[in-house]
Amino acid sequence: MTKPRVTETDQGIQGDFNVNIYDQMQRRLRDKGWIETNNIIKSGITQGLALEVGPGPGYLGLEWLNKTQNTTLKALDISSDMLKIAERNANEYNLADRVEYIESTGDKMPFEDNLFDAVFTNGSLHEWRDPENTFNEIGRVLKSNGKVFISDLRRDMNIFMRWFLWINSKPKEIRPGLINSIDAAYTPNELEELIKETKLSNCKVTGNIVGVKITGFKQM
Repeated sequence: MTKPRVTETDQGIQGDFNVNIYDQMQRRLRDKGWIETNNIIKSGITQGLALEVGPGPGYLGLEWLNKTQNTTLKALDISSDMLKIAERNANEYNLADRVEYIESTGDKMPFEDNLFDAVFTNGSLHEWRDPENTFNEIGRVLKSNGKVFISDLRRDMNIFMRWFLWINSKPKEIRPGLINSIDAAYTPNELEELIKETKLSNCKVTGNIVGVKITGFKQM
């Protein structure tokens, strides 16, 4: 039986030490090719203006910009400390002119309706304080037929996969946070229930041994 969710945080990652440790971890994942950029591109998100929810240090979106042409990105994060890291990394990529970082929550987005060609996020869903409202906000700001890619860990992964992720998570200071994130994550069945009364109700929920995805598009 899957244990109940244990809420991790709805304040994002704050403080210089925490954001720098998280940046080190994400940079390592990027260098090993373990972030979701290629899967986002395979899902058909390859053009136009995209929104990233919870960019953290920014590598996912920056890699997306780096691998696509004539694209731009806006990114929302609740943590001003993390956004400073993301802006630094955007300068390192020489992509600061194609990305804008904005401090905001996902459940009340500071954007007009029908603005974005796509919305994507990885690893932030389990921290959303109001996921149904965030799903509705994603639907609101997407253009008709705009694409969605939401991925995260799954709480019901088996013990072996937890151990595998623990061993491969570096620096070691990030490991307690990893377990907290798993314990706060959703199962595929829970996500199917969460989205069915929202503007993303037509999207598809799928899972693998480590994570879960919500993919699809905004219906007209």
